[in-house]
Amino acid sequence: MKDYVADLRRLVGTRPLIFPGTSVVVTDSAGRVLLLERVDTGGWGLPGGIMDPGETFEETGRREVKEETGLDLGELNLLGLYSGPEYYYRYPNGDEVFNVTVAYTARLPEDVAITLDIAENRNWRFFDVAEIPDTLIAPERPIVADYVKSAR
Repeated sequence: MKDYVADLRRLVGTRPLIFPGTSVVVTDSAGRVLLLERVDTGGWGLPGGIMDPGETFEETGRREVKEETGLDLGELNLLGLYSGPEYYYRYPNGDEVFNVTVAYTARLPEDVAITLDIAENRNWRFFDVAEIPDTLIAPERPIVADYVKSAR
């Protein structure tokens, strides 16, 4: 289903679409948050992405994390559901979306290596919650803020 979004965009152009998807707050043993430096926006974001037709939110999260980092996640814990006008985003190419995101938390599996998908991401790094970069993309700021509150 990799062409799903491209097919939709050919039909509707850049006008706003509602996209259901999943973000996963993957943490290491020190509680640091895994962020990916995105190619499409230049900012940092959580692993995750848009749901393919027929997927559950959990399946979307697992698939996206696997595609973007090579990680097979264990248990996913529901963090929250995020929607509304504050989840509107305009990509640098002009595409507009209203995100409906289910966010999960997951612990980094032991003794695994991250293999970055360089088509989507430039870099990865674990950030202490006090050092989350200002370039975290706007729709994911409330998700990270809720994680920080829940981890206290």
